[in-house]
Amino acid sequence: YATSLPSVKLVAACDLYKGRLEHCREVWGADLFTTRDYREVLNRNDVDAVIIGTPDHWHSRITIDALRAGKDVYCEKPMVQKLEQGKQVIAAQKESGKIVQIGSQYASSMVYQKARELLAAGAIGKINLVEAWLDRNTAIGAWQYSIPPDASPDTVDWDRYVEPTVKRPFDATRFFRWRNYRDYGTGVAGDLFVHLLTGLHVATGSAGPSRIFATGGLRYWNDGRDVPDVMLATMDYPEFNLVLRVNFKSGGTIEDFGVKFTGTEGVMSTGFTELKLWRQPAEREPGYSIETFSKDTREKFLAEYRAKYPQRTPTPGGMAAQTVETYTPPRSHNAHLEHHRNFYNAVRSRKPFFEDAVFGFRAAGPALLTNTSLWENRACGWDPETMTAS
Repeated sequence: YATSLPSVKLVAACDLYKGRLEHCREVWGADLFTTRDYREVLNRNDVDAVIIGTPDHWHSRITIDALRAGKDVYCEKPMVQKLEQGKQVIAAQKESGKIVQIGSQYASSMVYQKARELLAAGAIGKINLVEAWLDRNTAIGAWQYSIPPDASPDTVDWDRYVEPTVKRPFDATRFFRWRNYRDYGTGVAGDLFVHLLTGLHVATGSAGPSRIFATGGLRYWNDGRDVPDVMLATMDYPEFNLVLRVNFKSGGTIEDFGVKFTGTEGVMSTGFTELKLWRQPAEREPGYSIETFSKDTREKFLAEYRAKYPQRTPTPGGMAAQTVETYTPPRSHNAHLEHHRNFYNAVRSRKPFFEDAVFGFRAAGPALLTNTSLWENRACGWDPETMTAS
């Protein structure tokens, strides 16, 4: 996406697998600078900004090093692998004065911008419940990424890869399917819950939940991974409750994604490319169930009830229209591309996009706490203002 935008040039690439560096030169030219050491990219004067798309366990270190080297940073979600890294990245951004944008593209989606507009206008009244899910039903969706036949200690810089974590003998599966392991990834939480929380926070303007509880397990993909393939979480927000779900074998479409907002006067659902709105005005009167009351009590109740809710004569004009409002972005809209466009606009204008380090941590923090809740079998507290766990 980056190189498809005007006035953006890829001048250097870093990867720990030789084959990917060869592919970069095949695509962008033999003169492209390539390296296995990201610090060589940061030392280049012709690099203004970097895109960090590494396994999660390298996100915070490279982000901080890049900021200290004077580079603007686009870092894929989750911003950090561990909670204690969040404030370190926020501090580094503040100290550097550089742009940081987290790569959860729902923040740039027209669908969530429209959802924010409708919610702010009171389209469904006051929200009381949000349900969000992102199920994947393919091997690749479940992180069984392809392993190249030439994978070996000669083509992979394994020692650098495992440097921040547990030292192990070379294992191509742990390198190429890194999301399956706690050492390098963040499981369902960091890969998918962060996306759902990003969309939710954009739409509602919320800073985050105060209480988090999760459960889950390995139900189908028993391939040696140590993270769940089914995960459920509930979160308490100040005004509503949130339910999250991921299942890598739900029997649905290739990727089943949605966020459903339930309010006092309607329901709104969002997907990748569509928003639907069902308006349902609050009931004019609550009704009654007085059949078991005595006659005198029924008559007294009805007199008081009708004084408060006068009986209305039904008319054709009073019939409510049973319609669904559907909103779809232009077919040309691509949230991934727009997210990169927003980053480069921020780099040029020096006006940061709102999905900065603070926003990124407010999405990553609660998501990471779902792992803590599951692994420690407890509810977790989270202060979204101070971004502190308990």
